[in-house]
Amino acid sequence: MKSTKLRKVGNSVGVILPKEVLASMNVSVGDELRISHTSQSVTLQTGDADFDAAMKAFERGRKKFRNALRELAK
Repeated sequence: MKSTKLRKVGNSVGVILPKEVLASMNVSVGDELRISHTSQSVTLQTGDADFDAAMKAFERGRKKFRNALRELAK
């Protein structure tokens, strides 16, 4: 397990990720990461534009076809 410090970046706070971590995640400068967190931990995941688009489409469809989805779930 590696550790790093939080650093002030302008009016925000940033984290510097070691080169090895970037390489293992196959990300570089300019790539997007998704962040999920609990009170105990933070998880970084590589961004997936297709997944994000699919989730937005699902949210639209979920409202429109709420009753049909409820029947299918039975």
